[in-house]
Amino acid sequence: MDELIVVLENPQALITLGVLVLAVVLFISGLLAPELTGLLSVALLMATGVLSPHKALSGFGSPALITLMGLFAVSAALFKSGALDRLREFIASESIRTPRRLIAFLGFIVAPISGIVPNTPVVASLLPVIEAWCFKRKLSPSRVLLPLSFATVLGGTLTLLGSSVNLLVSDISQQLGYGSLELFSFTAIGVPIWLVGTAYLLLAPQRLLPDRGRDNGEFGGSADQTGYFTEVTIPIDSDLVGQSLHNSRLQRRFDVDVLELQRGKERLLPPLADRTIEPGDRLLLRVTRADLLRLQQEHTVQLAKQNFVNASEEQVEPFLREGQKTVEVLLPAGSTLAGASLRELRFRQRHNATVLALRRGQQTVQERLGQAILREGDVLLLQAPIDSIRGLQASNDLLVLDQFENDLPTIRRKPITIGIAIAMVLLPALTSLPLVASVLIAMILMVVSGCLRPAEVQSSIRLDVILLLGSLSSFSVAMQATGLADAFAATLEYWLKGLPTYFSLLVVFFATTIVTQFISNAASVALLAPVAVQLASGMNLPPMALLMTVLFGASQSFLTPMGYQTNLMVFGPGRYRFLDVTRYGAGLTALMTLIVPLLIIWQYGGTFR
Repeated sequence: MDELIVVLENPQALITLGVLVLAVVLFISGLLAPELTGLLSVALLMATGVLSPHKALSGFGSPALITLMGLFAVSAALFKSGALDRLREFIASESIRTPRRLIAFLGFIVAPISGIVPNTPVVASLLPVIEAWCFKRKLSPSRVLLPLSFATVLGGTLTLLGSSVNLLVSDISQQLGYGSLELFSFTAIGVPIWLVGTAYLLLAPQRLLPDRGRDNGEFGGSADQTGYFTEVTIPIDSDLVGQSLHNSRLQRRFDVDVLELQRGKERLLPPLADRTIEPGDRLLLRVTRADLLRLQQEHTVQLAKQNFVNASEEQVEPFLREGQKTVEVLLPAGSTLAGASLRELRFRQRHNATVLALRRGQQTVQERLGQAILREGDVLLLQAPIDSIRGLQASNDLLVLDQFENDLPTIRRKPITIGIAIAMVLLPALTSLPLVASVLIAMILMVVSGCLRPAEVQSSIRLDVILLLGSLSSFSVAMQATGLADAFAATLEYWLKGLPTYFSLLVVFFATTIVTQFISNAASVALLAPVAVQLASGMNLPPMALLMTVLFGASQSFLTPMGYQTNLMVFGPGRYRFLDVTRYGAGLTALMTLIVPLLIIWQYGGTFR
């Protein structure tokens, strides 16, 4: 503690601490997008003179970040060519008939693929296939979607390419003077973790995975079941005029819950059963997808014009007639649409698609549809021309969950794409070719061979991830330069004094895991890695052992939907509640907390005392 007090007498250390505290508050509160928080932090560190522009922005030119950019493009080429179609076909076949078999397939086949291909596109590709599998077998998607997310997270630590966080750790390691990580630097630890984690997914009691229903029109009449939220208006000539809601055929024929009645400027809330319906009334409904589509054909009500954000009256009728398809889309983590309303986004003009309804996990949406602020994990029900939907499939802001029968990619270049990807992995492992060079060469070959167009290279790169990782590397530089990392490490070392090495590593791992639940895993690595490596000498371990502890603590995130972006991706489609993730992931987190320190000691030659 004395060391920390002495260091804070340095104005630059005090400024750095203030910037870090501000960044943590913004990460937790979500007032700014994570990448904007990172850029703000870099700007403050430069403006106050803590870091020179060269040092503050060095992360944007790091080999790790360039590798990640190339990897985005290579992954896009793999998915476009249909390289993973065999997985999708196998899931859709009769070979997998039970949830347990599907989970085994996810653990033993899909997880290793996530060690080479970033897990986010893997989940995006398999989501619609698994939802269709659940629908066919009349199972709730909530029984298998969390295992999908957890399996890809477990596979993400098999190689350096499995996660953007792995590449960030490699960058931080190089900045701290320990050299960058190799492709298989932590595979010896990652393989046992993958196997143990997969065993947990297979053996964990099924009751830990809740049954949240399925979106096939069979939710029943319970008001507690989750559906879509939409608005309808009552036309002047409607048969419902003059009837009470309770006795109206609206509630007799459709499985709907009326959450609000808007009459002029008046808002009426439940109980509404005895309210008489009048012309022009606007009803906020909770309704299943099947009944919502039936409502479109019902002449006693009209889908409210509010649903057709920024569309003129003449545009509405043609839009609902011919050549349209109804699809679900998900707002994934990092979507630039989150934080704005449909009206502010001018969604109709921007995407040539009409939002029919909104679903938000198990939460009730009380705002009018056009005014509801979108959040990551929201599911929108859209109606749009096929060409517009295909355009959405190329977007990083929306993930199309429905699978098109005629949407299979061309397989003509599939062998070329797979060959390039295999060479990309093998060349750095078998030769002295740097990984970043191998990835860039693979990206260029994908374009030259016609597997990817130049414009698709640009659209495949997740700018939000690049900005976040590039800016976060300045945290470790500032903490080292001002002495904060040493001071925090000395304080932590004081509290860990006397503990065996195993328990000290356990504390570091568990602390990283907990911090990751509140801020992004990349941010937790940037904040904790410079501190953790200073503890190495006191534990008689190399600094790399502590870096690995932080990396696995930030990557094995199974406690909250926000802990990992794939958790958030399955949260809406699975209709999970917040504690569902915690309930299923707590046992796996406890298992990892006990096993990872053991593997670190085994790998790096430490002692248990």
